[in-house]
Amino acid sequence: MTGRWSRDELERAHQHFIDTANRCAASGEWRAWADLFTEDALYVEHMFGQFHGRDEILAWISATMAQWPNSAMTSFPHTWCVCDEERGWWICRIENRFRDPGDGSVHQAHNITVLHYAGSMQFSYEEDAYNPANFAPVVTGWLAASRAQGAPAPAPAPAAQPTGEG
Repeated sequence: MTGRWSRDELERAHQHFIDTANRCAASGEWRAWADLFTEDALYVEHMFGQFHGRDEILAWISATMAQWPNSAMTSFPHTWCVCDEERGWWICRIENRFRDPGDGSVHQAHNITVLHYAGSMQFSYEEDAYNPANFAPVVTGWLAASRAQGAPAPAPAPAAQPTGEG
């Protein structure tokens, strides 16, 4: 079976996804990342719900990533990915990496992301699966490293509320 898209196009779209996510994380402005999705995209986030279309995805990601500790995550390296060339699916292990606390140490926790490519450098589906309990020790370690470097403790954020459909 021949795929709808070439391997080259799938890889370019995936790299564009990675680059855009990292650029948006660094700037705190998520519009370009939301624009990676089709108008009718479905985003499934197991803790926060489902988001339909770019506008819902943008509203959710902007609010979520503006809250601490998410706001301290500044890159999302993909440790490994598998591509189903025939169907346009990507399955990736993505690290949620916190900014350097000042000592060069790396603090990150991973999720598994499933992406469906829709053509024209856009995706029609994303699903993130992770264990939120794995993030607590990462945050604790990052805070300890930051404090050891003299950084003030961040103000606690209000509890995040699910905003999409469950």
